[in-house]
Amino acid sequence: MKKFTLLFLGLLSSLTIVGQSAQEAKLLLDEVSSKMGAYENMFIGFSQSLVNEDAGINEGDEPPIRGSITLQQEKYHLDYLGNKFIFDGEKMYVINPDEKEVIITEGDIDGGDGFIYPSKLLTFHKEGYTYAMGKVQKIDGRKIRFVNLFPMDSESKITKVTLAIDAQTKHIYQLIQIGENSSKTTFTITTFKSNQKLSENLFSFNAEKYSSKNGYTID
Repeated sequence: MKKFTLLFLGLLSSLTIVGQSAQEAKLLLDEVSSKMGAYENMFIGFSQSLVNEDAGINEGDEPPIRGSITLQQEKYHLDYLGNKFIFDGEKMYVINPDEKEVIITEGDIDGGDGFIYPSKLLTFHKEGYTYAMGKVQKIDGRKIRFVNLFPMDSESKITKVTLAIDAQTKHIYQLIQIGENSSKTTFTITTFKSNQKLSENLFSFNAEKYSSKNGYTID
């Protein structure tokens, strides 16, 4: 009986610690979203690297992909993989200058392909994940707190996401995504600016610039 009681108390203690960790992680994520979401706008420069041993892609094999995004409430202008993604709050315009092609769709990127896009950095975690606090580490002189997120959907193409958060500024420093095939995508914020003076046309699609007379096709 005594052994059973000790086992029960140990299990109860473990569940309490897990619950506290989840609550602490949620409070931190809410604080980060509130802090970064309060800016009038944000410019984020980033680098992205991929490791996929199954596909023969190891750490350092390929140079990181660099890009940038400017966000203002639900609108954004993303430069990524050589394309421009403009979301004006209603429609998405994907501009491919190499192919001279523009694809227009209603609504924003839904993330159904199992990838967390930079435009979803502040919101992706709000639904469909459980949380747990991770390690604390010094990186480049900054105290970084890690939060681990696990998808509730058993069929998710993502198995784990880790957010690295600057403990002082409450800004996201890094996002590490583990895929179902053990691939690891690391998204690191290299430049951050808030409340910038923006062009009034930054989140608008210039139909004349990308018209057929300039060689573009629009789908």
